[in-house]
Amino acid sequence: MAWNEPGGSGGKDPWGGRNDEQGPPDLDEVVRKLQNKFNGMFGGGGGGGERPAGRGMGSGGIGLIVVVALLVWALSGIYIVDEGTRGVVTQFGAYSKTTGPGPHWHPRFIQRVRKVNVANVRSIELGVRTEESLMLTQDENIVDVKFAVQYQVGDARDYLFNVISPDETLRQAMESAVREVVGQSEMDFVLTGGRAEVVNRAQVLMQEILDSYQAGLVVNQLTMQNAQAPQQVQDAFADAVKAREDEQRLKNEAEAYANDILPKARGRAARLLEEASAYREQVIAEAEGETSRFLSVLNEYRKAPAVTRKRLYLDTLESVLHRSSKVMVDTEGGNNLLYLPLDKLMQRSGSGALGDVPSKSYEAQRPGDSNRTGTLPNRSQSDLLRDDRRTREVR
Repeated sequence: MAWNEPGGSGGKDPWGGRNDEQGPPDLDEVVRKLQNKFNGMFGGGGGGGERPAGRGMGSGGIGLIVVVALLVWALSGIYIVDEGTRGVVTQFGAYSKTTGPGPHWHPRFIQRVRKVNVANVRSIELGVRTEESLMLTQDENIVDVKFAVQYQVGDARDYLFNVISPDETLRQAMESAVREVVGQSEMDFVLTGGRAEVVNRAQVLMQEILDSYQAGLVVNQLTMQNAQAPQQVQDAFADAVKAREDEQRLKNEAEAYANDILPKARGRAARLLEEASAYREQVIAEAEGETSRFLSVLNEYRKAPAVTRKRLYLDTLESVLHRSSKVMVDTEGGNNLLYLPLDKLMQRSGSGALGDVPSKSYEAQRPGDSNRTGTLPNRSQSDLLRDDRRTREVR
C-alpha cells in the first residue's frame, strides 16, 4: 500500500505526522530516526518503541561479524623478521622504524614492512666486458684488469631510500675508484709488485664514495682477479717480464755469492790481523832479547875491552869463513899457500850443505922442508850455526 493513501500508512509514514498538505520533510526528524535505526542494529533502543523479536538477532550477528573482522585485521598485522634480516617499516610511504629479528606487529593498511637481508654476502665483477677491463695508466699505457668485490648491506634504511639502485651504484663506484687508482700508477707497478697496494687504495676510495652517497653498503673485500697487457702486445710484454725475472734471479745469485764470499774474506782478514799481531809481538820480543844480549856484551866489554874486541873479531872471522867452500891456509915462514878443495869434498860426501867434513890428509911443499902431512879438523853443523849467531851479535 502506498504511503500517501488515506488510512493505508498505519502510522508508518516515515515523515511522521506531517500534515496532509504537501511540503518539505523535517530534517531533524529524519536524522533522529536514522540514528535510532543505527542504534538498533547494535542492540540499542529505537526511540522508546518496541522492536520486533527477529530484529535484535540480526543486529547481534552484524556486530559479531564486525568483531571477527577486527580480529582478522589485527592478526594480519603480525610479521616475523628472520635472522640476518632487518624489517623496514613505512607509514603511509614514509620511513617509520627498523625492526630486528623476531615477531612484530604493525597496523595493516596503515604501515608496510619491507625485509632486507643484511647477512647475505653479495658479489659483483668488473671487467667482464672488454670496455670495462681496459684502463689507462699514468705512463700512458693500457692494461687489461679484472676486479671482483664482495659486499653486504650495512644500513637497511639507507639501502632502500637513499639511492634508486644500490647495486648498480656500487658497480659504478667500483669502476670509478679502480680507474682513478690505476690512472695514478704506472703499468709495471700495476702488473707486478703493486697489485696489493692498488687493491687496498681502490677499496678505500670505493667505500668513501659509497659513504658519500649514503648507499647503506659495506665493502668486505676487493680482489684483482687478473692483470695483463692487452692482447696485441702480449708477446712483447712476456719478453719484458722474463727479462725482469732474469734480472731478479741474477741479483739473487749475486747476493748469494756475496753472502758466501764475504764471511770467508772477513775470516781471512781476521786471521791476517791475528798473524800480524803475533808477528809484531815476536819482533818486539826478539828486539828486546837482542837489546838485553847487547847490554850484557856491553857490560863485559867495559870490564875487559881488549879481550872482548879480540873475541868478537875471531868469532866474526869464523862465522864468515865457514860459509866459504874454499880455504887458503898460510904457512909460517914460507911462500906456499895450502889450498883445501872443500867443494869437492862435499860433492864426494853426497851432501848439498856443509856438514861434517871427514878428515883428509894434505901435503904441502916448502923450500928446504920435507913433505908434511896435515889433517883438517871436523866441524859439525851446530858449530857453524853457533858461529853465525856470534857474527850477528857482533854486528
